[in-house]
Amino acid sequence: MSLPQHSCMKKRISITLSSDVLEKVDRLVGSKYSRSALIERVLRLYFRETSRRKIHASDLERINAAASRLNLEAEDVLTYQASKD
Repeated sequence: MSLPQHSCMKKRISITLSSDVLEKVDRLVGSKYSRSALIERVLRLYFRETSRRKIHASDLERINAAASRLNLEAEDVLTYQASKD
């Protein structure tokens, strides 16, 4: 597992975790990485995924709005073509 270091300035904080969560963190990082590095990586992934989901939801809303309009246009064309036959 590779935990990239980001060049931004770090700030020391204190957090409280359940003992079972802390045990899992410790198992994941082992002696090679720090808890802080893992927690930062997990948070960055969470922020990225949350942002992606918001973008996808917005895109889907725009697609659905356009689909309704395009479906109405297609229905008009089909109605026009059926009336010519």
